[in-house]
Amino acid sequence: MSNSLRFFQYLTGQYKPSETEDTSTLLGSPSKVILYNDNWHTFDEVIAQIVKATGYSTARAEAIALEAHTRGKALVYEGEMEECLRVNSVLEEIGLTTQIEV
Repeated sequence: MSNSLRFFQYLTGQYKPSETEDTSTLLGSPSKVILYNDNWHTFDEVIAQIVKATGYSTARAEAIALEAHTRGKALVYEGEMEECLRVNSVLEEIGLTTQIEV
């Protein structure tokens, strides 16, 4: 089972680690927030939400939005899982399609 799937199942209560299993790799290792392209949001909406979620400059957010548009997906944030969850949640406020990779 992949770490991403295991982490999702762990968060939703579908996965119960054994007493000997180390769950720190699910919570403490660097994780990534990925943004996927869609045909519903404008560039301005996506850029504004990336800025809101991350505090990045408009120029950096614009580059991320453009990469998602041209390549189908883009890395928005990499760091602690707790912060990835927060960033992901803000991006999803307007219905952006995202994924957290562990």
